[in-house]
Amino acid sequence: MKQTTRRTFLKSAAASALAINFVPSRVFGANDRVRIGVAGINGRGGSHIGAYLGMKNVEVSHLIDPDSRLFEGRARHIEGRQGSRPKCVQDIRKALADKNLDAVSVATTNHWHSLIGIWACQAGKDAYIEKPISHNVYEGRKLVEAAEKYDRIVQHGTQQRSSGGRAREIAAVHSGKYGKLLVSKGYCCKPRWSIGTKNAGPPPNGLDFDLWLGPAPEQPYHGNLVHYNWHWFWDTGNGDTGNQGVHEMDVARWAIKGATMPKSVWSIGGRFGYEDQGQTPNTQMAVYEYDDAVLLFETRGLVGKHGIPRVVKNEYYTTEGKITGGRFYPKNGGKAVGLENLGGEVQPGGPFGNFVDCVRSRRRDHLNADVLEGHYSSALCHLGNISYRTGQEEAFDLKSRKFHDSPTISAGFEALNDNLRGIGMKLEDTQYQVGKQLEFDPASERFTDEGANALLGRPYRKPFVVPEKV
Repeated sequence: MKQTTRRTFLKSAAASALAINFVPSRVFGANDRVRIGVAGINGRGGSHIGAYLGMKNVEVSHLIDPDSRLFEGRARHIEGRQGSRPKCVQDIRKALADKNLDAVSVATTNHWHSLIGIWACQAGKDAYIEKPISHNVYEGRKLVEAAEKYDRIVQHGTQQRSSGGRAREIAAVHSGKYGKLLVSKGYCCKPRWSIGTKNAGPPPNGLDFDLWLGPAPEQPYHGNLVHYNWHWFWDTGNGDTGNQGVHEMDVARWAIKGATMPKSVWSIGGRFGYEDQGQTPNTQMAVYEYDDAVLLFETRGLVGKHGIPRVVKNEYYTTEGKITGGRFYPKNGGKAVGLENLGGEVQPGGPFGNFVDCVRSRRRDHLNADVLEGHYSSALCHLGNISYRTGQEEAFDLKSRKFHDSPTISAGFEALNDNLRGIGMKLEDTQYQVGKQLEFDPASERFTDEGANALLGRPYRKPFVVPEKV
């Protein structure tokens, strides 16, 4: 396909307006097909496609991706399954301008998530948006506003919100039967080793790299951006805390009853063990303070080797013990017991089935992972990263800092140290990136530190601008 130039984009600005003119919702009959376009079809997008192909009266009607090299194989597979071939377009605006499209399912790079969601709402389409729902706090709030203004169905891809087992575990935490919650902890410890360095050069034929960059700053193409390692660059990703971690971050916040945004955040970490092209930390701890509990998050990517295990889970520390894995462990050393069934309901169908059900019913209140919940949990990842990015490198001893009196936080920091020791690093020669302790106002979604506030949003590259008024 012909590469899209900057001139082409500017000429198409008028055409893009087609994608932001509101179209009233189609009223679905019981047998009407829901036509969904999948945006971002390389990795996670394949799971989106597979989920919809397994549903009755659902059609994957569009494939949307700046990389046209992916189209033929995906389209052929879909045609073999559903009997019709999807339209293939590189530019999301062309798909949104199609009156025959009902919804988009977004599995693109993080920096495109909110803008596609906002454009979809403005075009009268519903949206399923992969985690994190935003690349920064500002645009997440704008997507919430767009969903509300245009009364759209917007589901977030935090799938554990559709798990009955997880909902029952959270209900047990909320019940107080196992003590008052003190610390809600999440772990994201998956192997994230060196990505090396790729030289800048021309993008491959078929990839519209200018369109792929979209809202991000203009920069040269290199092979570590497309198709996965963009996660480890600030312009396009949010590190593993905002990748795998947002799932466990969401659960950790869910466990703190009524929690939205914290009143303060502090983070520490670094990119240790190798030198490569990546920017985001591979080792990080973040502490979020709420009125009644602390949310503690641990991200470690130097695992899966040297006998250091992967850990992806949640734990809840209470006045009486610890809840994890569906069991309660009393702090007095008593025998662990299974959790009683104390409630906890989700809508059926899993994350994708629940989304389609709500597209048909127009019941936003039946979404398992509504856009607002997605905004709050994604924002926590961003806030931790902002603390980290506004900090400085220094030798660090937790005992000299505010959180030294919390055994759970101390144990979390010692786990980071043990991980570094385990890969052969000498801690006496190691400096952490020690983030700022930042006060935050949940109502205004602003810090008291103006330098930190500058990272709540970003400059957008025209015409890919998240508007102040949606």
